[in-house]
Amino acid sequence: PDGRYVYYSEDIYPGGMFLYNKDPNKQIYVIKRYDRQTGETLDIAGGAGGACRPQISRDGKMLAYVKRVHESSVLFIQNLETGESWPVYDKLSKDQQEAWAIFGVYTNFNWLDANHIIIWANGKIMNVDIEKSTAVEIPFTVHAKHKIIDALHFRQEVAPDKFTVKVIRNATTSPDEKHLVFNAAGYLWIKDLPNGTPVRLTNTSDFEFEPSFGLSGDEIVYTTWNDETMGAVWKMNIKDKKPIKLTIEKGIYRTPHFSADGKKVVYVKEDGNDHMGFTFCVNPGIYMISNIVNAIPEFVCKDGANPMFMGNDKIFIQSDEGDNKAYKIYDLNKKETTTAFTSKYATSVVPSPDGNWIGFIELFKAYIAAFPKTGKPIDLSANTGALPVTQIAKDAGLNLHWSADSKRIHWTYSDEYFTDNIKDRFTFLEGSPDKVPPMDSVGTKIGLELPMDKPYGYVAFKNARIISMKGDEVIENGTIIIKGNKIESIGKADDVKIPSDAKVFDCTGKTIMPGMVDVHSHLSTWRLGPSPQKQWSYYANLAFGVTTTHDPSSNSEMVYSQSEMVKAGYMVGPRIYSTGTILYGAEGDFKAVINGYDDARSAIARTKAFGAFSVKSYNQPRREQRQQVIAAARDLKIMVVPEGGSTFFHNMSMILDGHTTIEHNIPVADLSNDVIKL
Repeated sequence: PDGRYVYYSEDIYPGGMFLYNKDPNKQIYVIKRYDRQTGETLDIAGGAGGACRPQISRDGKMLAYVKRVHESSVLFIQNLETGESWPVYDKLSKDQQEAWAIFGVYTNFNWLDANHIIIWANGKIMNVDIEKSTAVEIPFTVHAKHKIIDALHFRQEVAPDKFTVKVIRNATTSPDEKHLVFNAAGYLWIKDLPNGTPVRLTNTSDFEFEPSFGLSGDEIVYTTWNDETMGAVWKMNIKDKKPIKLTIEKGIYRTPHFSADGKKVVYVKEDGNDHMGFTFCVNPGIYMISNIVNAIPEFVCKDGANPMFMGNDKIFIQSDEGDNKAYKIYDLNKKETTTAFTSKYATSVVPSPDGNWIGFIELFKAYIAAFPKTGKPIDLSANTGALPVTQIAKDAGLNLHWSADSKRIHWTYSDEYFTDNIKDRFTFLEGSPDKVPPMDSVGTKIGLELPMDKPYGYVAFKNARIISMKGDEVIENGTIIIKGNKIESIGKADDVKIPSDAKVFDCTGKTIMPGMVDVHSHLSTWRLGPSPQKQWSYYANLAFGVTTTHDPSSNSEMVYSQSEMVKAGYMVGPRIYSTGTILYGAEGDFKAVINGYDDARSAIARTKAFGAFSVKSYNQPRREQRQQVIAAARDLKIMVVPEGGSTFFHNMSMILDGHTTIEHNIPVADLSNDVIKL
């Protein structure tokens, strides 16, 4: 009341979503007092059970707060003069201290007078007498009018005869611009530009990734992966298509690039990952090797990613430095590194061969900018005023790479290929237009179609105990007949005829049930890079009877690529669906900035371009932002699942607004009738 002190709750969240306490002496959910005159901060209440939602009495002598006593959330009073603390009401709704509760772990409350507190509990408003430790319900009726939007649901075709490959990875254009080489569904493909049909570049069973052309135009360098023999760096002449292995040792290799004269190759040796293991991953870093068989690799530096030559003696490298990224140039002769760019959001930064331009992706959209030689780091951003910068891709762009003469930049978006002339994106270059034309929204179709992997012939499972989908029906001794990928008949053994050409399995003593659909299944596909031939998470799900999965947060490029690999029969796994990269409303270099319908539509379109039928609206902070996502998704026929749990009132508005699901449990144990009715 005298304006001197501020009381507040402090919850320790050093791990983001995951709550932990690094300092055992530091209390979690502590009520503190900050002295506005001296700047001193003191712990006032806390300890076992926590302490949250502080409310000071009007005379400033008493503190009311909520804490946990075993499984109950209890209203406590503390005498600020003596430090005495005692419970007065133990019938509160359960607080949300276990959750991340971005709006607080209990609803707000207040003092009515010196002896009474008005607080919400279990759907009711209670008047608590702190002297008697009793509570009286304050009856109330609310006449509320809510607009309830129909939830988004769209029917999906799960088993077509063939499908168009949407995930084009590691695309690179030959220097003469006659060929496009790219990874799709685990292998390398080559397409004659502009209208050729893609064909496999090799006939090996090893997965192939990250091709890059040399300036001669005949050779590419790329990496492979085999679960048994591990990875290697290879080169190939695209005319004779005979692969030649460059590396000697096993390892996980990434992003090889030729020097300008074609005599050297730079690449990354990874330190391992949860998909492909950690063996043969010692001494990771950036290496250089001569473009000859059995050459000895030369260590360049320990840290960095996506190395590429600038000429013959300098290497452009990306490194992470805290919340920012640094893009550096390593001089092979001087053994020195200088920082060319820093950026908070820019990713996939690619310098042009002549070193005068830079292509980059920022928050999914693609840009080009001038590359001045200033001698000092430049902050790279779409909004920087220090450089000429222009956007080239409307909704999103992937696989940025330059023409050999640095006059054009190429990229892909879904199954389309784009090329843009640098002079047409500015007005000050020789031959530039007076006005920059609109960005291309339709590119050249890459046109890779693959047949859906399907079994053939008849399979019969006989003498099985069968749990059907017909109510509670259980067939104690039954037979299932499958033709191709569909159940043709199911019933009692005596009633089902087994075709003479069927492959028969005797299932005596076993139970057959429908495959489970896991609609919130994280399968560890957040990273980029190569894929294993056998992914343990897919086999684990199948082993437990999960035949269809939906991952509501993953890396779009990885999860949809592997989904297509399973569709094509190149990997074994359940049916894999996903929202891909979340539409993140908080901070990060992958956030989705949504401040209007057009922003929402663009964010959803770039996810749909990968083949998604759903997106995840994740922590978009304002309700109208989440509603904009819903509106755009309805128009694009995409379902929307939100990061729902932890905040009950958030959840209720999400249901009202038409989200397809609420991800995670509603953080309220007992639901009142109005919630059940909704």
